[in-house]
Amino acid sequence: MDQWVSEISAAAPAGSGSPGDETTPPWRDPAQPVSVRVADLVGRMTLDEKLAQLVGVWVSASASGEGVAPHQHEMIEQTPVWTEVIKHGLGQLTRAFGTTPTDPRAGALALERSQREIMAANRFGIPAMAHEECLAGFTAWQATAYPVPLAWGASFDPVLVERVAATIGRDMRGVGVHQGLAPVLDVARDLRWGRVEETIGEDPYLVGVLGTAYVRGLEGAGVVSTLKHFAGYAASRAGRNHAPVSMGPREFADVVLPPFEMAVRLGRSRSVMHAYTEVDGLPSAANEQLLTTLLRDEWGFDGVVVADYFGLSFLETLHGVAADAGEAAALALAAGVDVELPTVRCYGEPLAELVRAGTVPEALVDRAVTRVLTQKCELGLLDPGWSPRPAALTQQDRVDLDPPANRALARRLAEESVVLLANPRGVLPLGRPARVAVVGPLADDPLALLGCYSFPAHVGTAHPDTGLGVAIPTFAEALTAALPGSEVGVAAGCGVRDEDRSGMAEAVDLAAGADVCVAVLGDRAGLFGRGTSGEGCDAPDLRLPGAQAELLDRLIDTGTPVVLVVSSGRPYALGGVIDRLAAAVQVFFPGEEGATAVADVLTGRVNPSGKLPVSLPADPGGQPATYLSAPLGRRSEVSSLDPTPLFPFGHGLSYSTFGYDDLRIDAEGPGGTSVAVDGSVEVSCVVTNTGDRDGAEVVQLYLRDPVAQVTRPVRQLAGFARVFLPAGRSCRVRFGLHADRTAFTGRTGERVVEPGRIEVHIGPSSADTPLTGAFDLVGEPRVVGADRVLETAVSVERLD
Repeated sequence: MDQWVSEISAAAPAGSGSPGDETTPPWRDPAQPVSVRVADLVGRMTLDEKLAQLVGVWVSASASGEGVAPHQHEMIEQTPVWTEVIKHGLGQLTRAFGTTPTDPRAGALALERSQREIMAANRFGIPAMAHEECLAGFTAWQATAYPVPLAWGASFDPVLVERVAATIGRDMRGVGVHQGLAPVLDVARDLRWGRVEETIGEDPYLVGVLGTAYVRGLEGAGVVSTLKHFAGYAASRAGRNHAPVSMGPREFADVVLPPFEMAVRLGRSRSVMHAYTEVDGLPSAANEQLLTTLLRDEWGFDGVVVADYFGLSFLETLHGVAADAGEAAALALAAGVDVELPTVRCYGEPLAELVRAGTVPEALVDRAVTRVLTQKCELGLLDPGWSPRPAALTQQDRVDLDPPANRALARRLAEESVVLLANPRGVLPLGRPARVAVVGPLADDPLALLGCYSFPAHVGTAHPDTGLGVAIPTFAEALTAALPGSEVGVAAGCGVRDEDRSGMAEAVDLAAGADVCVAVLGDRAGLFGRGTSGEGCDAPDLRLPGAQAELLDRLIDTGTPVVLVVSSGRPYALGGVIDRLAAAVQVFFPGEEGATAVADVLTGRVNPSGKLPVSLPADPGGQPATYLSAPLGRRSEVSSLDPTPLFPFGHGLSYSTFGYDDLRIDAEGPGGTSVAVDGSVEVSCVVTNTGDRDGAEVVQLYLRDPVAQVTRPVRQLAGFARVFLPAGRSCRVRFGLHADRTAFTGRTGERVVEPGRIEVHIGPSSADTPLTGAFDLVGEPRVVGADRVLETAVSVERLD
């Protein structure tokens, strides 16, 4: 950012007085209500000054090289003149840390200088908000690379996810960042989609609970969370990025929207980002019913809606619903998009011309700038005493964004996200094998641990001489450290996605001479075709990329027991090979400490407890399919294709065993099984660690409505509890279930609680529920709105 530092006078801005000074205008007085301050400020601003608050500027973005946003090179034609950009003020600074490798302290200093220039250049002295990506940690050089969101889903641990988010937020706030572009609340629908790694899973309740936890952590650290992508982005046709979405209103309401509603109503997120996609022909950026009627009028959202990068321009260039940049601006502003990101194109002069001509009412500009300035005021950016000096610069000489505490937290989340798929021969945990072959294209590659929004994979690949920025042990290194008495040999065998088989013979020979072979296969994350997983890296089917499946077959053919470790951004079909493996483990880009976590699971130092947040298919072409299917979506006699997954949603083994018993359903008093359509029911059971090792189990509650006015899923997650139990110990897990949690969108398009029988299923996965019962909803059908109960209460009672 140093190229943007220029000699601008630091004269005090107009109207800048001290609180209590007779010259102090109301907008500068912290004692005044926010609404009064903002209204006063807006009334003093010219149109140009208002519009300046509605745009971001991407000061380091390049129009050449490897872009990190879609169509970046087309949209950034030339470098803007910094003094011209900021002369009326500036709404947002885009990715001061996440565009190029920048030492954290140097980046914080550069951000401070830029803020001082912005404040000095505009007559009100208003600073910009700085935003950054934080999907798998703060996307900055030398910042901790955490597991990706799909790994959060595998942990089923909202408490830990909130802690991680709070730590990420603390690091961002410390260097001067105000807003984080996370979490992603898209529900995975087609696993071929490249951005599955960014989702939390295929169940809306799991996504909602963990996404809301992330929001609470980030917001609690003083950073504005940004919910994305609103809405329907993950349901694109054929799993292709940006493709149109074909989805009925009931599916949209019951699957896509609930996580966003939870994060708005329960998490109090202060920002929402519109999706790129169109749903039934209407792009989200131009959808007033979505961005205003639903989000604000019904859900009560009072924050700021920001554009996904270049999303306003795409109304013109991709969707074809606007003739030019001005018309795109008019559509988006009317729909409810307040800020254009990442840089100004539509909300600048094109919009100004329409407002001056009377084509676009200035009242719409006032509406948006009021929201923007309200958020800045709440963050303290309008206070006379606000300083652009980041806190980290006042506390230490070096800014450490990857301290030991961060790494310990990343490791714990990685450990909890390791899913033991199969262990039929009891090979795991490994004993003390004399010779271990660690084979595969990901065996000795640190980038095998990272998703596409981790800095080394997101930006670092374009700067190969800079280094990773953080220590990332590879799988081979971690296993070597975990097995000090073993001889560990390493061979790639093949590439991740190419067809080069020249190294396969060496790898097979290594495996043949070993006591056990650990095959590490899967994805290499990238952007826009530069990887096998990530934004714009969509897959035609769910076969392992490149020659990896052939390598695996040849390793198994050696007769050496093969333990498969898949490190990926999506699950891959293993139906043809699973029975030939000694064991199989799935991890979803587990971050910088992920290899150590996997090694500890393989060697038994850690008892695995992860559960699949997405179904793992048997057949590579069986998409799209999730466990949330009606009866006709399951195996039947009328089709020769069986969509049953190889491993279902919620599946994950342990080195312990857990027993389930004593199901109780208490409604309308102890022992009752009838509950009013506006009442509550307690569902509980006893879970016992029946093994000889301490371990954690994820207890899962599923509901089924067997007879309803519209088809309903055979099973749907209604609650879950992650419980740690010492060997031989028990606990009672209680789920407090309000009748609202059975609501669905009925024939009229309204969400309804319908009387009738509701089945209860509890167990360790969606397909393994040893406890089954039912209760009856009684009364008249009840329409529920945005005040309905969204969460299931959970409590755990330890039993001696």
